[in-house]
Amino acid sequence: MPTRAELANAIRALSMDAIDKAKSGHPGAPLGMADMAESLWRGFMKHNPADPAWANRDRFVLSNGHASMLMYSLLHLTGYDLSMDDIRSFRQFDAKTAGHPELGVAPGVEMTTGPLGQGISTAVGMALAERLLASEFNREGFPVMDHFTYVFVGDGCLMEGVAQEACSLAGTWKLGRLIALYDANDISIDGNVKGWFSEDVPARFEAMGWHVVRGIDGHDPEAVDMAIREAQAVTDKPSLIVCKTVIGKGAPTKAGSAGCHGAPLGAEETAAAKAAMGWTAEPFTVPADIKDAWDAREAGAAAQKEWEDMFAAYAAAYPELAAEFKRRMAGELPANWAEVAAKAVEKAAADAKAVATRVSGKNVLNDIAPALPELIGGSADLSGSVGTQHSGAKSLDVEAYTGNYIHYGVREFGMGTVMNGLQLHGGFIPYGGTFFVFSDYAKNVIRSAAIMERRVVWVLTHDSIGVGEDGPTHQPIEQICGLRTMPNNQVWRPCDSAEAAVAWTMAVERKDGPVCLIMSRQNLEQQPRTAEQLEAVRRGGYILKDCEGTPELIYIATGSEVQLAVEAAEQLSAQGRKVRVVSMPCCELFDRQDAAYREAVLPSAVRARVAVEAQAAGTWWKYVGLDGRIVAMERFGASAPAGKLFQHFGFTVENVVKQALELL
Repeated sequence: MPTRAELANAIRALSMDAIDKAKSGHPGAPLGMADMAESLWRGFMKHNPADPAWANRDRFVLSNGHASMLMYSLLHLTGYDLSMDDIRSFRQFDAKTAGHPELGVAPGVEMTTGPLGQGISTAVGMALAERLLASEFNREGFPVMDHFTYVFVGDGCLMEGVAQEACSLAGTWKLGRLIALYDANDISIDGNVKGWFSEDVPARFEAMGWHVVRGIDGHDPEAVDMAIREAQAVTDKPSLIVCKTVIGKGAPTKAGSAGCHGAPLGAEETAAAKAAMGWTAEPFTVPADIKDAWDAREAGAAAQKEWEDMFAAYAAAYPELAAEFKRRMAGELPANWAEVAAKAVEKAAADAKAVATRVSGKNVLNDIAPALPELIGGSADLSGSVGTQHSGAKSLDVEAYTGNYIHYGVREFGMGTVMNGLQLHGGFIPYGGTFFVFSDYAKNVIRSAAIMERRVVWVLTHDSIGVGEDGPTHQPIEQICGLRTMPNNQVWRPCDSAEAAVAWTMAVERKDGPVCLIMSRQNLEQQPRTAEQLEAVRRGGYILKDCEGTPELIYIATGSEVQLAVEAAEQLSAQGRKVRVVSMPCCELFDRQDAAYREAVLPSAVRARVAVEAQAAGTWWKYVGLDGRIVAMERFGASAPAGKLFQHFGFTVENVVKQALELL
């Protein structure tokens, strides 16, 4: 039987080989954390390499994602579908073994990591999901959901503010099944961290309500074992295990220095490291006895079968609960969803009142939330302002782990990572709200959701200079351009209650990426529509108001500016002009329509086009062309009543008509 040091050295050898071959990568962390990984993955992890999606598996998040070869070594050694050829292809185009772990690329990777701090923060959401599902579905004798969420985290992750945001919540929420192993090697890219990371990290976590196991030698597997067992026994607090390690352990001249953080060791250093650890196997070779000792397939299959046998008995005793659990974990919507959604849209469209779309959104939530037990909402301390707390919302109760609404406090970034974690775990459709201007705090986590193709809904209100007196710090200008240019992100800016209802229902239905709902503070007039126009809202852009024959000019508008375009078109029509108004609530969806539909809405022969939106002009040029005009914001706003601001910045019927006449 190989020694535990030899088992850990298999991780070190594979990591050095792959990184040297790629001439790129981060060897220091895999070498430093190998003993920690051997302890956790061989002694504690409940997982089945043959079924990486097993519902009750333990979740493992490599928050310091630059240590990706540690992850790939573990997956290969324990028996996942990750071959030695995949290890050889580390960091190459179209390989499973990307530079940082990517969800859906390598089996067994729970989330895409790399941006430091997001891994541990997202794991908080996973751990919360486990507790909520356990409370909802577990019954006496039937532990349907009872797994742990483990995280490897480094100094860099804990420097990031988002980790503080989410870990503070984890302590408040008493997430006892969240266990983080902290690779405390005191090194970051710039060198020893004592000059920029000097606080007492264990004390900080204790102050946040965590159980902390201090002073563990991260290279002593028995000590790590004992620390993990201690952490598992603490059920009312998340645990941080502080593992003192040496970055690049085993590298003769680079261990303990920043020199091994982000560059290959090189052939000479690698050979010397292998000689020092007694590793004699050829590159990309693992001796048979070591492979056998690592193989987790038999134990994983047995653990999953035991759970499945239990679940079969559970299904016999509680058939409705079992069916609901399977539906939720599969990410399928309820059987009556289409009917619920259609009624919500019809109701919103029939309401002639002028209301702010943030209110429209809340009204839609009131109608759809009762049919969606998986819907879990929240806000970054703005529930009353952003309309996210619907009539059936119940605040999270951390004693019973019940509720469908989370008060995140003033933590936009942390809120986003928790939402991603809830969705990644399975069983939930999360949404969260804040003011649109503060989406900048969360931009990177929205980007992560887009990369990972996660169904997460952002409610972003107070969408323009219509915010008024709060001034330029609270008036979004450029934010919408950044969100629209983000790949795989959908941005809706509805003009009234009907469009808001369609936007909400389509956000719930979207499975492969985030949706941002950009909602107004001020009341917006309800636009009259035919049934065909209401259905066309789902296409992202459609003809809201038309003329006889071919138009001379097309207005394109979103949100509060649609009414401006409609009134301007009416004035021009009274002058004998042929004008079309296109409402474009979701550019991304419109761009995905077939060419014939897009041509029917925006005929290429009609060159006179005016886009109207109280945001930065950025993305509108592709619709109006060089011959067109854009009525948009070209500077930051100001503090004044909203009506005065719209007038000052040219968002008036008179100016919108003037721009059109100059083109005509």
